Amino acid sequence: MKSVLTLLIVILFIFPSNAQNSPNFGLKGGLNLTFFMYDEEQFGISQDVVAGYYGGVFLDFNIDDKFHIQPEVLYIGLGDFDFLNAPIYLKYNINNYWQILVGPSLNYFFDFFSNKFKVRADLGLAYDILPRLDIHMKYTLGFEEITPNGLFIGVGYTL
Repeated sequence: MKSVLTLLIVILFIFPSNAQNSPNFGLKGGLNLTFFMYDEEQFGISQDVVAGYYGGVFLDFNIDDKFHIQPEVLYIGLGDFDFLNAPIYLKYNINNYWQILVGPSLNYFFDFFSNKFKVRADLGLAYDILPRLDIHMKYTLGFEEITPNGLFIGVGYTL
């Protein structure tokens, strides 16, 4: 948790904070589907899907017309456990409505794993419905066997 907050503070100071480059702040939330793979000894690999929710905040730093850096901090609740997800996206504007987001995702699991900190990879797509309102979808890929993959579908609002 401390390392995630420290990283976000460092990102805030990397970019100048004058009027043209000041970051946009926003809120996001939605549905999370997490896919757990496990081995049933006699029956092979099985997959469970657990539905949950997520909500959090983001900062959007404009680099140029096409590229942005967008760190986020999201709280995710899934059935009996919860965790923090802090992706750091490189966001590319395809056109005035569509964006691609890609980057690492830092995760802190409160009560599910013995190794509570995991790094995953995110790939997302966002569509601006209105200038300050978007719908988005991202897929999070875990690199370790016990790290679950997840699909996030939600809305974001820039304040």
